[in-house]
Amino acid sequence: MRVLIDTSVWSLALRRNQPADSPVVAELIELIREVRGQIIGPVRQELLSGIKNQPQFRKLRNHLRAFPDLEVTTSDYETAADFFNLCRGKGIQGSNTDFLICAIAARHKIPIFTTDQDFTLYQPHLPIMLHRPRTLKS
Repeated sequence: MRVLIDTSVWSLALRRNQPADSPVVAELIELIREVRGQIIGPVRQELLSGIKNQPQFRKLRNHLRAFPDLEVTTSDYETAADFFNLCRGKGIQGSNTDFLICAIAARHKIPIFTTDQDFTLYQPHLPIMLHRPRTLKS
C-alpha cells in the first residue's frame, strides 16, 4: 500500500544532526526502497521553502523530483475545507496543508506518515489512517 509522507517526516530525515537509529527515518528509507512513498506539491513546496543556499536548494529539488506528486484536484481542496470546518467545530485547529493531506489521503485510501501529533487529533473525526514505523507497531 502506498503511503502519503508528511513534511515532518521528510524534514526529520533531511536534518544533518538526525540520529542514524531513528525509527521514523528508517521507515521512510524502507518506504522509498519499496516505492511506496508518496508526496504532494504543497509538501514539496514546504520542504524547499526557506533554503537560502542555491546549491542546496537545487540538490534537494533534484532529489525530490524522483517522487512524482499525487494529483491535487478541486474536490480535494473542497474536502480539505470541509475537514477544516468539521474539526474546527469540534475545537480542533489545523493548517490548510494538514487538511489537504487528509483529503488526498482519504480520496486515495492511503495512510499518512507523519510525526505531527495534530493528525492524531484529526483521526477520530476524519476518514484517515495513520502509518507508523514497523519497529513501533504493537
